[in-house]
Formats: sequence, C-alpha cells, structure tokens
Amino acid sequence: MKVLVVGSGGREHTLVWKIAQSPKVSKIYCAPGNAGISQKAECVSIKAENISELIHFAEENEIDLTVVGPEAPLTKGIVDEFEKRNLRVFGPSKDASRLEGSKVFAKGIMLEAGVPTGKCEVFEDSDKAAEYIKSQPIPIVVKADGLAAGKGVIVAKTKEEALEAIDLIMGKRAFGKAGNRIMIEECLIGEEASILAFCDGDSFTLMATSQDHKAIYDGDNGPNTGGMGAYSPAPVVNEDMMKTVSSQVFQPVIDKMKEKGMSYKGVLYAGLMITESGLKVLEFNVRFGDPETQVILPRLKTDLVDIMESCIDGKLNEAGIEWIDKTAVCVVMASGGYPGSYKKGKKITGIKQAEELQDVIVFHAGTSLEGKNILTSGGRVLGVTALGANIEQAIDKAYEAVGKIHFNKMYFRNDIADKALKYL
Repeated sequence: MKVLVVGSGGREHTLVWKIAQSPKVSKIYCAPGNAGISQKAECVSIKAENISELIHFAEENEIDLTVVGPEAPLTKGIVDEFEKRNLRVFGPSKDASRLEGSKVFAKGIMLEAGVPTGKCEVFEDSDKAAEYIKSQPIPIVVKADGLAAGKGVIVAKTKEEALEAIDLIMGKRAFGKAGNRIMIEECLIGEEASILAFCDGDSFTLMATSQDHKAIYDGDNGPNTGGMGAYSPAPVVNEDMMKTVSSQVFQPVIDKMKEKGMSYKGVLYAGLMITESGLKVLEFNVRFGDPETQVILPRLKTDLVDIMESCIDGKLNEAGIEWIDKTAVCVVMASGGYPGSYKKGKKITGIKQAEELQDVIVFHAGTSLEGKNILTSGGRVLGVTALGANIEQAIDKAYEAVGKIHFNKMYFRNDIADKALKYL
C-alpha cells in the first residue's frame, strides 16, 4: 500500500520511520517532509495546510492511507475533506479537533464530562482580564485560546508577568487570532505527564506513558517551547494512575464527544499534572505529541499501520497492541535563540556517527538539504532518541549520541529524564 504522511517535523520523521517498518507498505510520501524524512520517503513540496493540493496528490497517486501529523490541518478539516472523497485518512474530524483548536471548548467538554481539571475564567476583553488578575493568587497561567505552536501558555510568577502575558496575547497579538480570547487558569503544582491513546470513535487504547520537558532551560526554567526532550515510560504514572486516567479522563471525554455527534477517531493526547490531591488535566491535543512520539513509537511492537486502520474502521479492540520492555529518551537539539529568534542554514555534522551507536535514532525536526549537506532550518533541529534497558542507560546513550553531533550555536538541555531517576 501507498502511504502519505502530512507534516515536516520530528513527529513526522518518527511516523515515517515506524510506518516504513510495516510489511504492508510499498511506498511512503511525505508533504512537505525534511532532510531526514527524505531518506525513507519521497518528499513532496506541498505545505501541510494546503488541503486541496494534498487531496489532489492523494487522488492522483492512489494513496491508500494518509496520516496527518500536525494540528493545524486537522483543525482546518483535512479529515472531513478527505473522507468526502472516500480517501482513507487517520485523524479526528474538524469538530473533534476543537479539543485542541480551542482551549475554551476543551475546558467546557472537561467540565461537562466531569474530568478533573483546574479552575479558570475566560475573557475576550483585556481590561477585564487584567482586573481579574488583581484578585487572584500567584503564580497563575494565561493561555491563548487557539493554536500557538505550543507557545501560547504563559506561567506568570508575578502579577506584572501576568499582565504582560495578557498584553502579549491580546494587545500585541503575538499569536494572531489565537489570542482573540484568553483563558486564565489556576496554576497546578506537581509533575507533568503525557498520556496518548489510539481512538476509534467508540473505544480507546492507552499508549505507553511519557513525559515532555517544555521549558527551554535546565531545571524547567525559562519560557515554554514546543518541547526540549522526552522519555518513556514516565514512572510518575503507575498502574493505578493509568486506571484512573482511563476511567476519569479518556472514557468520559470519548463518551461526551460521541454524545455531541463528534465521535473521536485518531490519537487523543491528555497533558496531565499529577498534584498532591490527584491528577488534573492541563490540556488536550488531537495528534501525536512532539517530542513524545520520538520516545513512544520506538517502543511500539505492533504494526502502526494495522493500528491506524483499525481506528479508521472502528475495530481497535481487534488490534492487540504490544510494547517492548525498554526505556527511551529523546534529547532535542535546538538552534541558539529558540524559542525566540534564531538563524537558519547552519551545517550539521556527526549525525551518521551518532546513528552508528546501537539503539540510537536521530529524528530530524528542522533540517533541509543543500547538495550533500544537511542544514538547520528550524528552531528545534534534531531529536536524538536512544533506547536502553533502563532509564540511566538510555540517558547515557542519548547524550553520548548528542556529543557526536555539531552545528553552530546549537543548544540542548542537559537534564532530560533526570526526573525519572528519583523513582529508582
């Protein structure tokens, strides 16, 4: 079968890498792809949000399955448009994608479904939002309602920072239309975890646990990024917690979405905070996480294409999903200056040497090809993933691989997965 993967980042490289392992697959295309993806798939110069061109390509090339990586085309209705033309596609509908496309919508679903979450208020007027801040305890969280590439959530440690966040989102429009409305939420204290599930509209199967590292600097300091690294499994989520996540988060949300005529198919991602009083849901995403995918899929034993097809056909309970008993750690190598401004076009060396290490995979996020040279073309450049028998082995191997790679002004965190060590 022929598969089209939509997107160009580390998540999409991981999807292509895993899909290529399926004996069912004869050809993979990726639109638009990147330098690493081009080693396993034919890259097509169509942007991820150009739905009409993607449909035309899928029809012309008789694509059997399209897998949508990023959230933007999902929230714009790519799945609905493909399905209208009887094209098989993996992902949630436009309506269902509002779980990520609007934090206000997602919070409403959580409250209706009785999902544990933080208290919040919603504002369309910046002056009223600023007035509300004055009466609230600090720290507090200010969120742009719409999509902001993982950067529209600001944890304010002072009232001045909270007011600056309101101005940044609603006044300066740092995230465009995503800031038409903001949500001000209580700051939940605890340890974060990411739980993803495959969904077929009626049922769901939880994936292996993982934990992302959002902040740019070691010790979870500095502004939020799209993610600076991840590891799987996340020991903060034990077996009992997984049962709670299943019964108190995923089941009620899947049921509520179906009740509202928005049956959820694809991947649903719950960002959790494990607090002293129990788990709370921070947010939902409607696709594979990035960089969580880079540590989850290398641990997946079952054919990913089989799982995706079972989700599309409403037969997930027949998939029999299995995981390998190893730990995975991913360290993101970023351009200096990210998540602010940074320069592109820096030559990258050492990827081949890193990949020669056993159980190491280098996933490309923001790279491009110029002749035989691989250059930086994004803020997050590479995701260096290592598998190990335990967390210490995986950490050591990941950083050994990172040490072999170089590009000018590269940056990475030195403490990825350290949080897991305290559970040993």
